[in-house]
Amino acid sequence: MRYREIIEKMTIEEKASLMSGKDFWQTQDIERLGINGIFLADGPHGIRKQAEAADHLGLNESIPATCFPTAATVANSWNEKLGEKIGQYLGEEAVAQKVNVLLGPGINMKRDPLCGRNFEYFSEDPYHAGKLAASYIKGIQSHGISACVKHFAVNNQEERRMSIDTIVDERTLREIYLTAFEIAVKEGNTKTVMSSYNMLNGAYTNENMHLMREILRDEWDFDGVVVTDWGGSNDRVAGLLAGNELEMPTTAGETNQEIIEAINSGKLKREVLDEAVDRLLHLIFTTEEVYNKPYKQEFDVKQHHQVAQEVSEESIVLLKNEASILPFKDGVKVATIGQFAEEARYQGAGSSIVNPTILENTLDILKDSRINSIGYEPGFERYGKKSKKKIEKACALASNADVVLLYIGLDEATEAEGLDRQNMKLPENQIELIKALYEVNPNIVAVLSSGAAIEMPWLDKVKGLVNGYLSGQAGARAMLRVLTGEVNPSGKLAETYPLRYEDTPAYHQFPGKEVSVEYRESMYIGYRYYDTANINVRFPFGYGLSYTSFDYSDIQVNKKEVTFKLTNTGEVAGMEIVQLYVGCQSEAIFRPKKELKGFTKVALNPGETRTVTIPFDDKTFRYFNVKTNQWEIEEANYNIIIGASSVDTRLEDSIFVEGTNAPLPYDKEKLPSYYSGKANNVNEAEFETLLGRKVPVSTWDRTKPLGYNDTIAQCQYAKGAFARFAFHSITFAHWLLKKIGKRELANLIMMSVYHMPFRGVARMTGGVINMRMLDGILLIVNGHFFKGLRHVLKERSKMLKVAKGNN
Repeated sequence: MRYREIIEKMTIEEKASLMSGKDFWQTQDIERLGINGIFLADGPHGIRKQAEAADHLGLNESIPATCFPTAATVANSWNEKLGEKIGQYLGEEAVAQKVNVLLGPGINMKRDPLCGRNFEYFSEDPYHAGKLAASYIKGIQSHGISACVKHFAVNNQEERRMSIDTIVDERTLREIYLTAFEIAVKEGNTKTVMSSYNMLNGAYTNENMHLMREILRDEWDFDGVVVTDWGGSNDRVAGLLAGNELEMPTTAGETNQEIIEAINSGKLKREVLDEAVDRLLHLIFTTEEVYNKPYKQEFDVKQHHQVAQEVSEESIVLLKNEASILPFKDGVKVATIGQFAEEARYQGAGSSIVNPTILENTLDILKDSRINSIGYEPGFERYGKKSKKKIEKACALASNADVVLLYIGLDEATEAEGLDRQNMKLPENQIELIKALYEVNPNIVAVLSSGAAIEMPWLDKVKGLVNGYLSGQAGARAMLRVLTGEVNPSGKLAETYPLRYEDTPAYHQFPGKEVSVEYRESMYIGYRYYDTANINVRFPFGYGLSYTSFDYSDIQVNKKEVTFKLTNTGEVAGMEIVQLYVGCQSEAIFRPKKELKGFTKVALNPGETRTVTIPFDDKTFRYFNVKTNQWEIEEANYNIIIGASSVDTRLEDSIFVEGTNAPLPYDKEKLPSYYSGKANNVNEAEFETLLGRKVPVSTWDRTKPLGYNDTIAQCQYAKGAFARFAFHSITFAHWLLKKIGKRELANLIMMSVYHMPFRGVARMTGGVINMRMLDGILLIVNGHFFKGLRHVLKERSKMLKVAKGNN
């Protein structure tokens, strides 16, 4: 242990006190031993440090900070150096606000496009997500503070996220859902990992010995701190045994007492607690060093805003450019239409909401651009309400223009933490506007703002489509610079855009509605599924257009790397994202047709040629063998593919790779869906063959009394009339708020009440309601109203007496 001398001076009570927060954002301090509390703050794309009352939902405003583009946006840059630069600027701002741990980046896989938090995640590909995450982490931690990679692991839906049990086979777990975390830990050297809310194959991730001990600690040699997601602790002692150092937020000492009792009973060994204390002390002391000497308490607001603009410019994706309608020609009369031009949609909703230092909107800066705008009309109401009058006014303006510049997208209430999207569609009032505008002026350039993929049956009605995603506080100016050609777009999609939601691989298994969610599609998510099953898509993974063109030639492959020549064959300078895909020619083990194993971004002047090299690494040819329980290499010929997207392959060669002679893990005859790749509707029997066990019952047992890990939603069938009344009151309030247009408040009810497990009532209230009081609440829920009420009042009285005595 690194801090044995200090730990030996500590009492059991002091050690236990360090294992949970002092308040909502700070850890406990022990003044007599010189141990300070440290501050943790949300911050995947900007610092969210609250000066006033703390909350985890983004309700209370935070100290102003630069709002950089979200992870889903930056992912489209495919630029690791840019990711590190963002991390450096995030780290500088974190230090200025005296933050020790920045809670990001988020690197969960985009298993399904409807996950409400996809805007916070990078990619549908683990290699891509891991590499960008590692770059962020390096940048953040260059300032001496800690990044915190999250949410570990398989947290791929927001509905029922605090109780859902994710059922996934071991190989898919390793290859798809853990690889990005592995890269973040081994290459990024993150100091902190946040465990997710959900269960994994029957055990909460925070208590999952296989995930937390065997993989994270033993295989990956992670020696940092694991922190729970806020309110994400189920059994505190089980979490500690699995290697979780820090529970957040505070439980007002309740779980500290559980740890002390476990030590005294022998359930928890002192060495386990000491190990956890040692790791937490290391995080505290190392992240405090920057504050033990003079440090910058301010940052250059304008410089950071400029960097946010540069990041946005490099992340914008040009998806359609019919008849070279872009960039806009000088003198072209442009009608600016769409409510997002007036009020930018630039970030997601929930715990990642940043209070920007500056916020630019298109209408404010349009006059400074090269665009000749003849006027503006909103055209639609932001939250979906239909207005014939708005459409008529927009069409009148459009009829007098050469080109329509149309700002469309998803609103903040549609994409939010704690909720999943209901569909992949653009709001109907916006689609009606597109169709109406097309009738009066077919020269439409649409600018899309959203944090995830959407369906585009209206695509034939626009000549140009530029996707800005959620581009941060400087995104408006970045977009105008792309539209005018001052910047050549170089972003490419980090997720596939399917033709329709029904085509997606998890369509039949998303989201899990009651007890569990089954990942029956296995490793076939995103392009791995579409390319293998030959499903047509709207825009493939890795797709993006440019104002110039590139030629690929002269591929050469050896055991260490692939090299080729790239030439800018157009008339303007540009950047091309080149992608390495690898496909195994053997059919002995099922695999996707090809998988991303490398990428780089190359800047070239017109006519310039450069030799590009992409090295192979330890992940290029490996697969996880469930029989040997380790990574193996299959002896075979492998296709080495260089592409401009997963579909647009430009060069191809092959190489023979010697294997590790591991036994074949599967019986091909028993897994036909997985060997064909058509795995979007696998039956239960075949999925159980893949799992090697029976799947658990996925529906609630409505005959049992409700317990700690059941949700408020389950009160609909509770024995207690009061609980059923409460359930119907909640659902009515949700309906009414949506009806009167208060969608964000309605969403909050679903996120923080409806899907909350009962234990969350205690874990998220900072000790106002403890677990013994919760026992009384559950008595009421289960039909013992007066007995339960007496229990609640009795335990409340006890708690107040203890609190008074401590004061």
